[in-house]
Amino acid sequence: MTPRGVLHPDEHEPIVDVATHEPSAPAVPFVEFYWHVRWHVQTPYDTKVLAHPNIHLVFEEPEPLVYGVDRGLFVRRLEETGQVLGIKFRPGGFRPFTDQPMSALADRRIPATEFFGEEILATSKAILSSKDLATPAEAFLLPRLPKTPDPVAQDVATMVDRMTTAPNLFRVDQAAGELNVSVRTLQRLFSEYVGASPKWVLRRARLHEAAARADQGTTIDWAALAADLGYSDQAHLTRDFTAAVGTPPATYARR
Repeated sequence: MTPRGVLHPDEHEPIVDVATHEPSAPAVPFVEFYWHVRWHVQTPYDTKVLAHPNIHLVFEEPEPLVYGVDRGLFVRRLEETGQVLGIKFRPGGFRPFTDQPMSALADRRIPATEFFGEEILATSKAILSSKDLATPAEAFLLPRLPKTPDPVAQDVATMVDRMTTAPNLFRVDQAAGELNVSVRTLQRLFSEYVGASPKWVLRRARLHEAAARADQGTTIDWAALAADLGYSDQAHLTRDFTAAVGTPPATYARR
């Protein structure tokens, strides 16, 4: 099943195979899941994703990379045949590997050697040549995880989960009240541990839902959907969607 956030999943599914693997118990406080993507295309294909508020360590050619939260539209060109293995960290889960706030990694693709040293290069090649890619990836990660998870990071992950799943949270002040913190505290925590602002997280969750509805192929009452998602009107939804995806939602749905 194509993950939420991947645009035009009906185009994506025939040429891209996506599998996910659950982390073992010691990795659960830090890792949401491992993902393995394989593709075979006759002509180059641009996969487009409305990314989530997560940081990823990706084992790929020519070198492994750390992907900060992509606050725009993530685009990856797929050519011929290939595969990658990614570790999707929970919000705050990557914080132990750097002295920088997660906001410093936003919209960047950084060589993984900056965080894990040169040894990760050989590890990446071994992972990509193995049959079960997730197992050696976790074997590399586990010894590098802190023995005790950061309780603040765990709290922040819970906050992000609440903000992205609650159907009635649309504004930052509303979310701060629900989470029993001040707006300023929420903003500070998200800069330090997430890599995107609370406003972005709330908006991105709404856009994920709008794209998912559009991909169903059914007739959509855009004004009603805008109201359901907490927008002031349909025009507001259209502006947000167009800015993120590059096309108005009704046009996207007709493709």
